[in-house]
Amino acid sequence: MKPARSVPVLMYHHVSPSPGLVTITPEHFADQMRGLAAAGYRTLSAAEFSAYLAGAPVPDKSVLLTFDDGYLDNWVYAHPVLEELGQKAVMFVVTDWIKDGPVRSHAGAAAGDALPATPEHNACKAAIAAGRADEVIVRWSEIEAMRAAGTFEFHSHTHTHTRWDKASPDAAAKRAGLADDLARARTTLAERLGAVSDHLCWPQGYFDDDYLAVANAAGFRHLYTVRPGPNRPGDDPGHIHRVVIKDKPAAWLNSRLWLYRKPRLAAWYSRGR
Repeated sequence: MKPARSVPVLMYHHVSPSPGLVTITPEHFADQMRGLAAAGYRTLSAAEFSAYLAGAPVPDKSVLLTFDDGYLDNWVYAHPVLEELGQKAVMFVVTDWIKDGPVRSHAGAAAGDALPATPEHNACKAAIAAGRADEVIVRWSEIEAMRAAGTFEFHSHTHTHTRWDKASPDAAAKRAGLADDLARARTTLAERLGAVSDHLCWPQGYFDDDYLAVANAAGFRHLYTVRPGPNRPGDDPGHIHRVVIKDKPAAWLNSRLWLYRKPRLAAWYSRGR
């Protein structure tokens, strides 16, 4: 086996027919995933990626798929594609937004089933702010279904998705607010899923020295940024780089993966991003 010198971590948000920010169409997402399969890529679990950073070899064509925020459209459109192809991904969820309720239909269900609406990004943000998160965020029942199918695993994106550096009057309040937010997310995930990992994705990609100290004190070791770059064996798991995915077909993604699998080229390319 030729071992990977760099594992690209891909960042998705929405997979939806509703055009908008940080959104890829279901057609392009399916094309990208089939392109990965056709090119021989292996999708890693968070544990496999963690072991890779610690020095365990993985195949050269390895990739980690990540989805931020836990939008309903991930269940409706991404889950059935991953299930069809036997691929897996990581979803970073905001635990306060997730509600109980029956499983809704998805695109891989029986023909004729009505699919739920999947609004564009700003409409999702407005619904969440108005207390209607259940309309646009996955439910616990859907999380359980995805875990059972092996398509998604679930990790922390905090409890409230608050930018404590903006919401707090001083550094002490910022640290206290973030610490409580992380603790509530950990408790919720442990209660609902039976376990909680040491993987955390920063809301809006923001972090500073205080954020890092609070996250480490809370037991988080694998911290996901929105900064592009290579992820090499031995790299700091507290600064995981990710590649922002665009609404483009498989050929575009495969060209980016070719680049980000090459550490020096990826580092050079990322400096200009």
